[in-house]
Amino acid sequence: MVCGRGRGFRPGTPVFAHRRRGGLSVPGRKVVGMETSTEDVEPSATAEGVAAGPRERAAELPVVATAIPPASLSPSRASDFMQCPLLYRFRVIDRLPEKPSEAATRGTLVHAVLERLFDAPAAERTAPRAKSLIPGQWDRLRESRPEIRELFADDPEGERLAGWLAEAERLVERWFTLEDPTRLEPAERELFVEAELDSGLRLRGIIDRVDVAPTGEVRIVDYKTGKAPRPEYAEGALFQMKFYALVVWRLKNVVPRRLQLVYLGSGEVLTYDPVLADLERVERKLLALWEAIRTATESGDWRPRPTKLCGWCDHQAHCPEFGGTPPPYPLPVRAPEAQPGAQGRMGPD
Repeated sequence: MVCGRGRGFRPGTPVFAHRRRGGLSVPGRKVVGMETSTEDVEPSATAEGVAAGPRERAAELPVVATAIPPASLSPSRASDFMQCPLLYRFRVIDRLPEKPSEAATRGTLVHAVLERLFDAPAAERTAPRAKSLIPGQWDRLRESRPEIRELFADDPEGERLAGWLAEAERLVERWFTLEDPTRLEPAERELFVEAELDSGLRLRGIIDRVDVAPTGEVRIVDYKTGKAPRPEYAEGALFQMKFYALVVWRLKNVVPRRLQLVYLGSGEVLTYDPVLADLERVERKLLALWEAIRTATESGDWRPRPTKLCGWCDHQAHCPEFGGTPPPYPLPVRAPEAQPGAQGRMGPD
């Protein structure tokens, strides 16, 4: 695990299917596909809430009805459940609305700018060129997501918006101190990947950037507009990257050579070189997580897990920890077992 400027990957021949679903076939697992995304967000909770098919259940257990478990996991939704099972329910099953935040929206804007910059010839990928993309991408973002306009509805003079856009410019400019886009030719940008494991669990997500070296080695890159975590929290930050590496391995039968997190907020780069054992461990963790989600879905037992992050949650009005009441559970549930197991904490390796 190294912090510093990312090095060692030069332009190479792309190995990923570009802007189309790949007809990939890997023995022993079902491959769904890879395609370049035109969105700047994770696959929606709606997509994750579709049926996953019938599930085996004990004949002697009295069943009132069986809830339909969510069909897939993305890094964000997996992290939601590990953070707070009730938060996962609110987002995936109840699909409660959430207000856009300035920080998250700025992150979406910066991601869009960095992706679009690679449309330009290498010599023109400069900081001034990148910053010039911000107004157009901001307009496009507001058009595609009207709710974002609420962020600055109380700013008639535009002063707060101007400061917000200036911070986006600073983040974009800082990227040029960490990577040199004139020497990069990404194999993929905003790549949607999806793979189905033998268990039936479908993993999906959007990778910010995939680089391929002339040797064929793969690097997965993710941009973060926040600050790099302290060393003791680095493993948690790498969970998302190991998730992506697992999907790429299942799709291509190739272990990515490097995972790279680019923190624009603090101007740091966190890298990790995974081995096969890392990905196998992540897969076991996700399977256990998936089983916990299925159990909670069938029982309707989604317990809140209070942390310091609760102060940022949009769903306090529905959370028992804040005196709220969750909405009526929208799915049928099976009768509880005589000795239900507790939902234990599950965190990244």
